[in-house]
Amino acid sequence: MGAGATALLLLAGVASGLAGSVAGLASLFSYPALLAVGLPPVAANVTNTVALFSTTVGAAAGSRAELRGQRRRTVRLVALAAVGGTLGAALLLSTPDGVFELVVPWLIALGSVLLLARDRLRALADRRAMAAGTAPRGAPLTVAVVLIGLYAGYFGAAAGVLMLAVLSVSATEPLAVTNAVKNLATGGANLVAAIGYAFWAPVDWTAAAVLACGALAGSWTGPALVRRLPERPLRVAIALAGLGLAAHLWLTAVH
Repeated sequence: MGAGATALLLLAGVASGLAGSVAGLASLFSYPALLAVGLPPVAANVTNTVALFSTTVGAAAGSRAELRGQRRRTVRLVALAAVGGTLGAALLLSTPDGVFELVVPWLIALGSVLLLARDRLRALADRRAMAAGTAPRGAPLTVAVVLIGLYAGYFGAAAGVLMLAVLSVSATEPLAVTNAVKNLATGGANLVAAIGYAFWAPVDWTAAAVLACGALAGSWTGPALVRRLPERPLRVAIALAGLGLAAHLWLTAVH
């Protein structure tokens, strides 16, 4: 790998770490960068998954304040996402390339719309919960987290957007806390998928290492931005970026 490709992946890693820890959009920078340095789509996909686990490590280190008191909830979500990630990795390794790519943009777009409509959806869920005498969680949240974990294990681009959308609707708390929990939950899916890819997929380890170093640095500083930026504009920016990524992936898939 030449100096230019190394520099590109390192910068893409920093940008991915920031975007992933703040908005769940790490692959917006890392996946195209891997394609740009010459990796074929499947190799770029699995290398991206392996490398971006470092965003979980960095984001967790930078989100210690937000994660206080969240251990029980986080462990449950990580376990559910890991189940989904295992299924997603197995699906990728056993099906033809690109089968899921036409569905991916629609999932990302759905997550972005959920973020834009979060307050209304949360109010509706709270009204129904008060009428039923139960909290707006349970089986729907479990199924959603497993499915997002499956998506993260299979392709992964903007899985964090979907996870952030679901967790934002299911809990009333500051965005910084939801974001910190989201980072660990998606990390559970990425970890099990990365382990599978390390043994059975064409990972480019040099590219993964360079990308991971940049992503670790970027994700470490990302949570500090979430604490300082106003919540509503940040959520709208995340949603619009997700819609942009969905459009890009759709155009790529159909051409």
